[in-house]
Amino acid sequence: MKTTELPRWATGIALPLLNLLSALLVSALVIHLLGESPVESLQILFNSAIVNPEGLSYTLFYASTFVFTGLAVSVAMKAGLFNIGAEGQMYLGGLGLTLAMLAFDATLSPWLLIPLAMLASALFGAGWAFLPGYLQAKRGSHVVVTTIMFNFIAASLMNYLILKLIPEGDQNPASRVFTEAAWMPRLGEWFPALGDTPLNIGFFMAIAALAIYGVVISRSAWGYKLQATGLNQHAAHYAGVRISRMIIVAMLISGALAGLAAVNSILGSTHYLSLNFPAGAGFIGIAIALMGRQHPVGIFLSSVLFGALIQGGFDLSLEKPNIPQETFIFIQGLIILFCGAMENLYAPVVLKLINATRKG
Repeated sequence: MKTTELPRWATGIALPLLNLLSALLVSALVIHLLGESPVESLQILFNSAIVNPEGLSYTLFYASTFVFTGLAVSVAMKAGLFNIGAEGQMYLGGLGLTLAMLAFDATLSPWLLIPLAMLASALFGAGWAFLPGYLQAKRGSHVVVTTIMFNFIAASLMNYLILKLIPEGDQNPASRVFTEAAWMPRLGEWFPALGDTPLNIGFFMAIAALAIYGVVISRSAWGYKLQATGLNQHAAHYAGVRISRMIIVAMLISGALAGLAAVNSILGSTHYLSLNFPAGAGFIGIAIALMGRQHPVGIFLSSVLFGALIQGGFDLSLEKPNIPQETFIFIQGLIILFCGAMENLYAPVVLKLINATRKG
């Protein structure tokens, strides 16, 4: 008997892998056109980002930030919302964290400072997501449009505020460095093989966030209501779900997770608020949510992939001058293209193969 729908293993594993392979094949062609060997380039990238312990440490550091932005986009997607504002929400999360640090880093212990910073970053990120969520729920303003606009507003607001936070006489567009008591403990202190890298306990926070997300989405009544809202708002409404409240709550949680992404970047690495510190992490979260199919394991693997592209791409561009760093922005775009806009490109072929196998 022929099936008309793909099984979960096909949509969750086979299609993302085929899409990723397609993106990598196009990338290999581009590298070949640049005059370099795709196979040798892939080996350099893999060794630099995965095999080398210090390189792996950097990969996991980047992945820790991407997990939070990927989760932020995924929670909104589960409610049928496309939150493109994770970049701005992460930016405001960094502001909340910084204000808490500037006020209390000289008086509180690390046991209080780091939780306070996390709370402040989550609240500021959630606050920045509230208005787009409210406008979507109460006024019908599309969340895609409002979150894009809020990214630009956040950038302009932060440009103004950071100038106010610059210590007198300092020309660097950044706040002062936080006291060492506010720095996140680095894993290299416990595992010397990781080297002197910024990988910190934020990695374990990211793993915990993935686990909590997986349990809440798949094992709780609220997670069921969230997914029902995303699948069919009318049916969810008749089942007793308050759609407006669900949309606002989903956006608040999404913004809070995006805000928390700033903790790894600031407290784990720079230890001060700098201009444009998100560096596109919020937009990468969109690709991670799409490629990972909003599943915790998929989100983690996608985050590691993008972390590896950044770390391995940096070293590859140093060893192969013909391959500029911008090439890996292009590769990220290809992954977004194949896993997002063209995510079902291979669905008909896979469906035919499955039906042919069953028939045989």
